Amino acid sequence: MSRFIEGQDRQQVTLLPECLDDFIGEDNPVRVIDAFVAELNLGELGFDRTVPAATGRPAYDPAVLLKVYIYGYLNRVQSSRRLEHECQRNVEVMWLTGRLAPDFKTIADFRRDNGAGIRNVCRRFVVLCRDLKLFAQGAVAIDGSKFKAVNSRDRNFTPAKVDKRKEQIEESIQRYMSALDTADRTLPLLEFGPRYAHLTDKIKTLREQMRRMDQMKERLKEEPDGQLSQTDPDARSMMSQAKGTGLVGYNVQAAVDAKHHLIVAHEVTNVGHDRAQLSKMALAARQAMGKKQLKAYADRGYFMGPEIKACHDAGIKAFVPKPMTSNAKAMGRFDKSDFIYIARDDEYQCPAGQRATYRYTREENGQQIRRYWSSECAGCTMKSQCTTADYRRISRWEHEPVIEAMQRRLDRQPDAMTLRRRTVEHVFGTLKHWMGSTHFLTRTLEHVSTEMSLHVLAYNLKRVLRVLGIAKTMKAMKLAGA
Repeated sequence: MSRFIEGQDRQQVTLLPECLDDFIGEDNPVRVIDAFVAELNLGELGFDRTVPAATGRPAYDPAVLLKVYIYGYLNRVQSSRRLEHECQRNVEVMWLTGRLAPDFKTIADFRRDNGAGIRNVCRRFVVLCRDLKLFAQGAVAIDGSKFKAVNSRDRNFTPAKVDKRKEQIEESIQRYMSALDTADRTLPLLEFGPRYAHLTDKIKTLREQMRRMDQMKERLKEEPDGQLSQTDPDARSMMSQAKGTGLVGYNVQAAVDAKHHLIVAHEVTNVGHDRAQLSKMALAARQAMGKKQLKAYADRGYFMGPEIKACHDAGIKAFVPKPMTSNAKAMGRFDKSDFIYIARDDEYQCPAGQRATYRYTREENGQQIRRYWSSECAGCTMKSQCTTADYRRISRWEHEPVIEAMQRRLDRQPDAMTLRRRTVEHVFGTLKHWMGSTHFLTRTLEHVSTEMSLHVLAYNLKRVLRVLGIAKTMKAMKLAGA
């Protein structure tokens, strides 16, 4: 007679293992967490209360709470209330904490008060990865992605949003006024009374909203960037390329190692574009990896002459394609790429074979721009394919050779952007999947940066466990603590 597998009787008395360690296998990742935290000097890393006070009620050891957070973020449990429950019911967490069960406020306060220490722990793990020779190639892919804050779109205001909302309120008021006039002309007196009270109440509410919008517009004049978020003051409205719509959140920058896809450097910003982030992220990645030379791959959103020049001056080889934004090309005319620069003569050769010579230099947005054109443009037979003006003027940045050298590198490595895409984009996808639909749980740039460091630490730890395995990782932890 076939039977299902049967469990034990709930009333049956059993002898549980006498030692809590018997519940945790030798290949359990919690042993890696315990070994890693054990080798850290939390006082030097910036944690508070690493030395117990001589008087008063004993406090929790910061190492215990740090283990709880690392375990939580490694297992997609970021909420302090959920971590409190895990401490009470999860055998792995009991093993980590020695059966301590801090309440959710203690857990939340630890993350809030030890932001600098937690960010330093994330950096310390990158150093451990460097010591393990996991950054062999000296190449990183840099990218940014928008992460949602706890601030909803309805509680974020810009002058344009306020104007649009005022327009909508005005339309609603006019609609209710029209309905009130229609009711006055068509309804009997007994029916008109309740209808009048209802509509006037609606109009009163809308006019109160209009006054609030006027006050909000005055407040926006005091904001440096003309934007105000009421729930999280540091969150900003940003365009999300993936969805084609906006969100209120943060722009997370990351530099990812091209070999094992480890995050070697990251930063949380509330600037909606990536143009000014290239050199900063590349320098941070090079320092974290301990490399003298570095290749940095980024997409077109990072293309900015001074940033590429800063990488060049620092000895970092940047690979950033130039944006295709030529109006002339879009209109079917020649663009700048059709003109050949003759370096020895400091002239450009146009498609018609004429030379555009240097005329003058002027400053544009803090950059020295040289201007060239040919005197033969007026009688050129190809003028209609070149320009609608009297002369075709060509601009050249004073440090254009840096951009040209980078373009030659891109031409020699046609798969550069494929390498960038497969290195960094899945990292952001993985992090957002772990974080869930709400993404960040904390508020303000400082606390969001701390939360992101915990996500990065958990991601890197999981990657190292996948690359080395638990046994080798445990051995590395013990050697690091020796």
